[in-house]
Amino acid sequence: MILSDELYDKFIRLVYKRTGIFYEYNKKYYVHKRVKKRAELLGLDNLNEYFMMLKFAEDNAEFDQLINELTVNETYFFRDFPQLRNFAEEVLPLFVRRNGDKKKIKIWSAACSTGEEPYTLSIILQEMLDNPEEWEIEILATDINTQVLHSAKVGLYESRSVKDVPPEYLEKYFTKKQNKYLINLNARRPVSFKRVNLMDETEMSNISGCDFIFCRNCLIYFDDESRRSVMSRFYHALNPEGFIFLGHSESVGRISSAYKMQRIGNTIVYSRPK
Repeated sequence: MILSDELYDKFIRLVYKRTGIFYEYNKKYYVHKRVKKRAELLGLDNLNEYFMMLKFAEDNAEFDQLINELTVNETYFFRDFPQLRNFAEEVLPLFVRRNGDKKKIKIWSAACSTGEEPYTLSIILQEMLDNPEEWEIEILATDINTQVLHSAKVGLYESRSVKDVPPEYLEKYFTKKQNKYLINLNARRPVSFKRVNLMDETEMSNISGCDFIFCRNCLIYFDDESRRSVMSRFYHALNPEGFIFLGHSESVGRISSAYKMQRIGNTIVYSRPK
């Protein structure tokens, strides 16, 4: 099935309009392979027919399937350990001191993929909070990809996903099942999963009261306009003085001037002003 430049442009514009994800022309082979796979599974004769089906469908079921194919989901437990250490040892204690007797915390793991990030954050809270059982802990984990969300809810991981988990945590928070690792209930309990499109204003506006937002290695797939839009919605989802963490190649300051920059420990962090 041939994908002309003109038709490729139509596909990527449709994806961009609905999700904010932008594919350059150098991604044509990548996109072609995946739209062709979906069209063949549906028994369609050509890719234009598939495009018309996506554009005019009464529901988003097939579009969601295509997004499952297109979105990249490379992740593992304790990814970008220096940033997580800064959160655990510097920023989290500051938050706890500031909150006084209020033992409540809400974290949003946006673009959570197969769940390694939100479960990592859950483990960190179990380890770093004094008497974590006395805390009301809520970790909202969202992604646009329904397939990875299903895997995240199962919570069963290959050895490569847990390669950076400290041995004592691996023993404490996982149960080995043959050659795989199942996340235990005490780490699983605070985490809830939900499909959220970061470009859907209604879905995003329903999320509020966050003390921390993690959106790491996701906005690199967006263009500047989409990034600014998402960061504005994150701003409104955060509590005053709430913190946001992006990936190491992403910069809050380059996207939005609304956030407060400060040094905590040896790291520059960003938060919503008080």
